[in-house]
Amino acid sequence: MTHSRKVVIVTGATSGIGEAVVKAFAATKASLVLVGRDRERGARTLASVQKLNCPAELLLGDVTDSAFADQVIASSIEWFGKVSVLVNSAGIIRRGSAVETTDDDWLRTFETNVNGVFYFSRAAVKAMTRTGGGSIVNIASTVGLVGCSGLAAYCASKGAVVLLTRAMALDHANEQIRINAVCPGAVETPMLVSAYGKLISSEEILKKNVDLIPQGRLATPKEIASLTLYLASEAARHITGAALPIDGGFTAG
Repeated sequence: MTHSRKVVIVTGATSGIGEAVVKAFAATKASLVLVGRDRERGARTLASVQKLNCPAELLLGDVTDSAFADQVIASSIEWFGKVSVLVNSAGIIRRGSAVETTDDDWLRTFETNVNGVFYFSRAAVKAMTRTGGGSIVNIASTVGLVGCSGLAAYCASKGAVVLLTRAMALDHANEQIRINAVCPGAVETPMLVSAYGKLISSEEILKKNVDLIPQGRLATPKEIASLTLYLASEAARHITGAALPIDGGFTAG
């Protein structure tokens, strides 16, 4: 039986932006499928959603596995009857110039940030075409639009996400499937201070990022989630193929 609520799948659902996205959709009383790798964090996020009387399930696995992506979509349909929205939020960051980036860093970055988005989006589109459409929102980055020193693999991967978003939006526009990308700048998440090593403190990292933002502050995960929620809503029904910066003016200069 088709569920009357929106059915929303969120990858990277157990921390940072993904967790904020889950909470934003939970406030709308959507049915939720949380995808992550950390069982303990996943259980906490799931419990917080269920306290809001939202039907929700947690699936643990690796987004770089196409069979897992297919399983998540199939399970969502089995539990809730359809897939209305997919939010691809899972991602990793490896810092370094091209010369400093190892083969393993490059491959792992693309496997998670690009392959994962592709596998889940491909599976979701197949399901959405059978139920009259839907919406996919990919969490990309401003550095997929303008580039940034010291992030060769991450910039390249997020640039790929932006162009995959645009290509798929064109391919599926006449099937009532909208596909957009949210492009955050620096956000207050654990990922922002990760992989810098011990030569710079968390406080210095935050100040370094804030100094680049015209508004003089970092975005919060809740702000990124609000834009994601809007793009998935009926209010944005004429928006597809967009890559929207949310960066306090960083890309305006």
